[in-house]
Amino acid sequence: MESKLIIIYIALISLLSTTSFAQTNAMKDVKPDSTNFENIHVKKLSTDSLSTSFAIWIKLKVKMHKHVDHTEHVYVLEGKGSMTVGSEVIPIKKGDLVTIPKDTWHGVDVTSKKVLKVISVQSPQFLGVDRVFKSVENP
Repeated sequence: MESKLIIIYIALISLLSTTSFAQTNAMKDVKPDSTNFENIHVKKLSTDSLSTSFAIWIKLKVKMHKHVDHTEHVYVLEGKGSMTVGSEVIPIKKGDLVTIPKDTWHGVDVTSKKVLKVISVQSPQFLGVDRVFKSVENP
């Protein structure tokens, strides 16, 4: 009985590894709708009541902002940058994952010649109404 459980466990691990590898490779094939964008291009990948995911291409920067009701996870697919999360400045590169708690100021400056391509997953569903940009009124 124990050996059967070990075999099932190994098969499950193998399946999960293959699935996440396939999903990771699929993200490399996600292309912007247009390459003729000034600074930022956003493409919605999926959405439901629990989360929304986007592919985002950034040429220069994302201004400081926060999501009042959303936690955001940013996974870097290509390029390099300097991301500010709260009071911390974090260098980011391909393969990095950054978690941004809800109601936390954040932004990014691209430091590579290559466009910064990220996957952003926001939870719960992002409807675009809780994003606040930092300004003189919001120090």
